[in-house]
Amino acid sequence: MKNLLPVLVLVAAISCTDKTEKQSASATTTPFSTDGKKVIVYTTADSTDYRLSVTDTVEFKDMGQPFETQVCVFVDPSKTFQTYFGIGAALTDASAETFYKLPKETQDELLKAYFDKEKGIGYTVARTNINSCDFSSDMYTYVQDGDKELKTFNIEHDRKYKIPFIKEAMKTAGGKLNLFASPWSPPAWMKDNNDMLQGGKLKPEFYDSWAMYYTKFIKEYEKEGVPIWGISIQNEPMAKQRWESCIYTAEEERDFLKKHLGPTMEKEGLKDKKIIVWDHNRDLIYQRAQTYFDDAEASKYIWGIGFHWYEDWSGGLPMYDNLRRVYETFPDKHIFFTEGCAESFNASRYNAWVLGEEYGRSMINDFNNGMVGFTDWNILLDETGGPNHVQNFCFAPVHGDTKTGKLIYTNAYYYIGHFSKFIQPGAKRVTAAASRSQLLTTAFKNEDGKTVVVVMNQSNIKTPYYLWINGKAAEITALPHSIATLVF
Repeated sequence: MKNLLPVLVLVAAISCTDKTEKQSASATTTPFSTDGKKVIVYTTADSTDYRLSVTDTVEFKDMGQPFETQVCVFVDPSKTFQTYFGIGAALTDASAETFYKLPKETQDELLKAYFDKEKGIGYTVARTNINSCDFSSDMYTYVQDGDKELKTFNIEHDRKYKIPFIKEAMKTAGGKLNLFASPWSPPAWMKDNNDMLQGGKLKPEFYDSWAMYYTKFIKEYEKEGVPIWGISIQNEPMAKQRWESCIYTAEEERDFLKKHLGPTMEKEGLKDKKIIVWDHNRDLIYQRAQTYFDDAEASKYIWGIGFHWYEDWSGGLPMYDNLRRVYETFPDKHIFFTEGCAESFNASRYNAWVLGEEYGRSMINDFNNGMVGFTDWNILLDETGGPNHVQNFCFAPVHGDTKTGKLIYTNAYYYIGHFSKFIQPGAKRVTAAASRSQLLTTAFKNEDGKTVVVVMNQSNIKTPYYLWINGKAAEITALPHSIATLVF
């Protein structure tokens, strides 16, 4: 991994609390002071060697009212919003299988690159699949056909690659990851189409069995030394896919939760596990949120609502404002990105700069609209964009070439790192606004007092600007097609 330079040693991550967040800003009583503070600038930029590289250290100077011609990024650390939860990625069958095809030294490089807080980008969140998904080499479940009582429940399949991989990641992350698990489909015999693929619905006579299935999964994983932080009810519940999928209307998912899954989790001693609803795109997120959260019996079981970014597949703009509507209306619920990737894999596009810019644009906008955390899709894929049992190949931020034994870093890895390496769990988002549209920005204040500002230049225009706080400003330059993290 080249050009990832040593960075600030930050205070160890502190777990995000579940305290109710207000949708409006709260202000601290003491005005923020820049006196004696130096801004360290870390940059990743197109057509340069900069990859999370320290490129400048600047000081604040008196500025006062800026002129219209002076480009600024305005930050107000005294106004705080949602609490940051964390960033990570999915540890799928495909990721685990690819990992174990690589040499030991390459495996160690990958683990440090993602999970080491100082040498890497410090992931604290992970996702994995319950039963097979498209990014599995084969289709599988954990029970024999027709076993409604789940007497044959067995996770032996996952002991070969996935569980060892997750444990290696946990170890590198310092012993803990907030791991959540998602099903793509119940076993075929539980569904009305008798198929794990092509959508279909869970038959009502198996609601209780399927609810118990989640608890069996959690308990078996925890026996293996892999704690489960939470679950989502269903991956993409409104998508009929040629791979593992299952359809729930908002009312069906709500009622399954409040009448079956929620009570079963409590009965099985798993009340502390977080439950995420929706786990699909931004387009329908408000209608789904309204259906779940307006029902008190269902809402009491829900930690938050998950979302993906694939609604803009037709070339339209991402529906960022839909998150804001949820954030404004249901401020006590967490909005959590649970999956996203660059699709249509082609090895000739490893160096395409738009790969990282898609992440940066999405993360900045979604954080500014109330998102608390971000989970990328596959953390690692091979040189084909797989393995995948239905030929649905895609990009990961890092690919492992199983022929050469080397890692291939796309710029998406570095773009994500500009957030995950510097913002610490428990941080509060603070106000940040740019005076020019080519600059996108968001900002957080860590619990150790450090302020982290991310500035992305999505244009080919070299843009000098001022980081302006309470009449003081530091001069910085945003290189064309770059992202920078400012720490002070």
